Amino acid sequence: YSNNEVKIGARQSKRHSRNLPSERAKRTRAVSKVSEHTMKRSGSMLDISEDSQHSTNKAPPSKKALEDHMESVNMNGSHVTLVENLPVEKIKSGERIAILDFGAQYGKVIDRRVRELRVQSEMFPLNTTAQQILDLGGFKAIIISGGPNSVYAVDAPTIDPEIFTCGLPVLGICYGFQLMNKLNGGNVSREHIREDGACEIQIDTRVTLFNGLDEVETVLLTHGDSVSDSTVAPDFQIMAKSGHHVAGICNEQRKLYGVQFHPEVDLTTHGSKMFENFLFKIVGCCGNFTIQNREQACIDEIQHIVGDKKVLVMVSGGVDSAVCAALLSRALGPNRVTAIHIDNGFMRHEESDAVEKSLAALNLPVHRYNYGTTFRSSGENAKEGEMSLDECDDPELKRRIIGNTFIRVKDLIMTDLNITHEEYFLAQGTLRPDLIESASALASGHADTIKTHHNDTELVRNLRNLGKVVEPLKDFHKDEVRELGKDLGLPEQIVQRHPFPGPGLAIRILCASDRRPEFSFDLPAFNEEVHGSIQELTEKLISAAVNPSQGIYEYHRLEKARTDTLLSLSQRDRILAEKQTFQISAHVLPIKTVGVQGDARSYSYAVALSTDERPIPWQLLFAYASVIPKLFHGINRVCYAFGKKIENSIEDLTRTLLVPHIVTKLQMADHIASNVLFAREPAYTGVTLQNVGHKIQQMPVVLLPIDFDREKGAAGSYKHSIVLRPFVTSDFMTGQAAIPGIHIPEESLLEMDYSIRSNVMGISRVLLDMTCKPPGTTEWE
Repeated sequence: YSNNEVKIGARQSKRHSRNLPSERAKRTRAVSKVSEHTMKRSGSMLDISEDSQHSTNKAPPSKKALEDHMESVNMNGSHVTLVENLPVEKIKSGERIAILDFGAQYGKVIDRRVRELRVQSEMFPLNTTAQQILDLGGFKAIIISGGPNSVYAVDAPTIDPEIFTCGLPVLGICYGFQLMNKLNGGNVSREHIREDGACEIQIDTRVTLFNGLDEVETVLLTHGDSVSDSTVAPDFQIMAKSGHHVAGICNEQRKLYGVQFHPEVDLTTHGSKMFENFLFKIVGCCGNFTIQNREQACIDEIQHIVGDKKVLVMVSGGVDSAVCAALLSRALGPNRVTAIHIDNGFMRHEESDAVEKSLAALNLPVHRYNYGTTFRSSGENAKEGEMSLDECDDPELKRRIIGNTFIRVKDLIMTDLNITHEEYFLAQGTLRPDLIESASALASGHADTIKTHHNDTELVRNLRNLGKVVEPLKDFHKDEVRELGKDLGLPEQIVQRHPFPGPGLAIRILCASDRRPEFSFDLPAFNEEVHGSIQELTEKLISAAVNPSQGIYEYHRLEKARTDTLLSLSQRDRILAEKQTFQISAHVLPIKTVGVQGDARSYSYAVALSTDERPIPWQLLFAYASVIPKLFHGINRVCYAFGKKIENSIEDLTRTLLVPHIVTKLQMADHIASNVLFAREPAYTGVTLQNVGHKIQQMPVVLLPIDFDREKGAAGSYKHSIVLRPFVTSDFMTGQAAIPGIHIPEESLLEMDYSIRSNVMGISRVLLDMTCKPPGTTEWE
């Protein structure tokens, strides 16, 4: 084969016969026998022998010198003492904060916020007693995290009631707030309108926790259960409200504070100030703790786990795997690290070429393999007769197949490179959010599973149980990894690169079979006899919500949707809505997307808004996008569809599976959108584009199996639609959908719309995702 040729495995069976058991058996045998592990481009597949001309003993760039003031705190005691099996050091005196983990999606962020203020914190399981914490010594306060549970569920987790009477200050967050209220004699009830997103609340700034803040603050609220004025615990005062809901209570004499919102995340504008008030004004901390050097801690962990053996690391070219590879090389030396890049067939346009170039900066030889055919034809457990990836339309199954296939392909590559499991460990750039969202016990034993991550599948967990996985970044968040990458001296283009999921574009293609989609809402609005389909009634209700100035409705459900919307809007947005003279069309899409609502996973429908009004009324559209998921619990994502107003409901889907021509369609759309975002090429519309790639932390481009302009009753369509998801965040656990004119120029979005429709065949519409996280995750699947 020539230097530019890639040997690919053949699949001989015809499409119409590929599901027959005999054909699937042939296919399975062929995939296992065809040596796809020899599918390597000689120009990029490097020899790993120590005397290879490509091998190098040159270490990665040296780390930056530590600042003089970054000195380790002298901890009392020279070893860790286990008290009732809690791996926390027992000391006579000190300044520590105990965090009880109830499974919040943001639980680990609480730990980060405390340590950022130079106060030591330790995470504990929720069944830790007050006496255990006191016996460990040095703990000055307790913070109780949020969680996905309802306090009144049969299996609802609880805590030792003495937590509130042990004399330590307590801050209860979300679920912790509700427990504080309930266990102190109050009550909690389920409300019809849930809160999942950034909201404005009114606070009492005389309360110490809120000293120095404004009377109206923007916070992240995520809950379905609520506390009202009449259900507040005795001897507690209300210190924050969101409409008629209680958003915060306190007993300042006992130093007990509870907030329904999440002060630890970026969407709570002044959350850091609240932690500062709690730690220094309420608890009385000094802030003299400096967390040990994170880089050295990672290196120590790698050396401890690996010993004198070697490591195989799978690199995607993203910042996570790049930093992981750099740490491995620093800890072990480049001769003990084997880096491989697997093209699974779902990379972005020319992505694998970019991976090789970027990893050259690490002075590590990269072994590149093409396994696209294997991934598409593989099933979850590699068993005969099971569904293959290119036949699958279930998003969770897609992730499991891809994750497990990565591990099986890794084994093939190890055989090809003549390396054994006995002498090698597997290294991954797994981050804290990955483990939290897939409910791994490494991060939180009580977090609700949001989605399965390819690096946290059952096969990966089995390898962990065998002690064969090295994950030095598992306690890091994305922004911390970027800082670590800078300390390692990695190039800016790697450190600031937009995240790209390990499964690639496979999870940005929403697949659909020939089955007609069925709606399954469970809303109060449908507990009575209705006329028309659930989809039609839901769209009427949402239309009433997004056109509140159109008059009063006779049907009380429509009028309630209208009035609830006005009540849920901020005062500024309510004024705009009451003066609205144009029509906004709302259509429920017959597809589901993953989200996180009330710290739990939601798998709900998306809504597309459209209007003929120009200029596009972005402020009102984004205001409605934040309200709709609160009023309609079956909705977790809201988009704007560019172009003329959509007239008809979407009743059918375009058959869409993970086959090459579908992947190519998304690759082209993603490439165009990226070029516009970074202003790499002149605009088709003639406008001067700004490079705003540094303002947007991530922009997934998603392919939907929907033809919006398909005539009613028409036969199957070949058209798809494209969703743009520009996202602004610093912690990558929560974030803001980029608002045109504020975070991203409207001209850039209009250029993306025009260029994608003009240059990619078979595109019906381009949409802009207007959903914050929560309630929508960054990715759609």
